[in-house]
Formats: sequence, structure tokens, C-alpha cells
Amino acid sequence: MLMNYTAKYTKINTGYMGQLIELPEVITEGKDIEDCRQMLQDALCEMVLAYRQLNKALISTEILFPVS
Repeated sequence: MLMNYTAKYTKINTGYMGQLIELPEVITEGKDIEDCRQMLQDALCEMVLAYRQLNKALISTEILFPVS
């Protein structure tokens, strides 16, 4: 299943920090925005593999339908 994620980039002293909004534990840094984007893709792939090994759902229904 192919999904789209929203990336948030922040300029920092060493380049850029990137984080996925839907998966805030996927966070990384890069020397420029393109490097940061590639690092985010790699971090997401690693997160998917880790979740699969743990038999854990990648996105919980609480993210999609927050409990109020």
C-alpha cells in the first residue's frame, strides 16, 4: 500500500531538520533540504521495517480519528 506523508522542514544551524507529521517519531537532519528529504525517506523505510518486525500497525486509527 502506497501512502503519502506530510513532511515539515525546519531550518537549523547545521542545515534542515525534517519530520513526518503523521509519524512524528520519523525525524532526521540533512545538510540541505534535498538531503533532508532523502534522509526522511530512508528513516521512513527503517520505521516500516521495524513496525513489521514488531507486528505493529504503522498508523493507528487514533491518528486518523483522534479521540476527543
